Amino acid sequence: MPELPEVETSRRGIDPHICGRTITRSIVRQSRLRWPVSAQITALLPGQTVLSTRRRGKYILIETTAGHIIIHLGMSGSVRILPIGMAPAKHDHVDIEFGHGQMLRYTDPRRFGCILWSGDAIDEHPLLASLGPEPLADEFDTDYLFRRSRGRRVPVKSFIMDSHVVVGVGNIYANEALFMAGIRPLAEAGSVSRARMARLVACIRQVIAHAITVGGTTLRDFVGSDGKPGYFKQSLLVYGRGGEACKQCGGTLQEVRLSGRSTVFCKRCQR
Repeated sequence: MPELPEVETSRRGIDPHICGRTITRSIVRQSRLRWPVSAQITALLPGQTVLSTRRRGKYILIETTAGHIIIHLGMSGSVRILPIGMAPAKHDHVDIEFGHGQMLRYTDPRRFGCILWSGDAIDEHPLLASLGPEPLADEFDTDYLFRRSRGRRVPVKSFIMDSHVVVGVGNIYANEALFMAGIRPLAEAGSVSRARMARLVACIRQVIAHAITVGGTTLRDFVGSDGKPGYFKQSLLVYGRGGEACKQCGGTLQEVRLSGRSTVFCKRCQR
């Protein structure tokens, strides 16, 4: 699944090609995604100008003069800038065409993503209103995470993957940040000391920022908006390495399932 760095990489990839551009036509070939594609995508978009793009959690938000397009890439989706007229493939479900001869194409083989419309205050949309802070935002700090964790008996890995606590810390980056912080994923969130929570905040910010810089993680179903995969996978310390040697101490990395997700850690380095 594309995680926050992959989504941010995609947003940055499409931004210079669509900002300030006028939409001339929208084509919806398949409307049955996770939720039906909003009818306004074809009815309202033609003639509107794109004002800006930003990301909230794993949602790409495209602001136009009439409202916002909300895009989620689901399990395997992608957005790309292509020349108008390029023949669609089987899973190319939506095209948004612009007057300068280019289009934004949304592709989603598994159809778990969405393309929705909001004409209201975007931060009050039901999908966005209850989200926690961004991991790179100032409000995501030690005081915040320590306070939210008190009394919580859930595993700390599940805690930091809760989008109501902090957005965008998906499975890959939770594994990596916890290893860097020296915290065992199964430890109860409420048992983590303030000092160790400070280290975890710093490591989450570090791993997310680095992944964005190098273009996200290379996954089987995801490539960036330019068609090139990210390269963060080359620097993974624990994720996907269960049974291999720990790069820090040489011990064998352990792998367990936590809430159905692969969880890899080092018994020596994480406590």
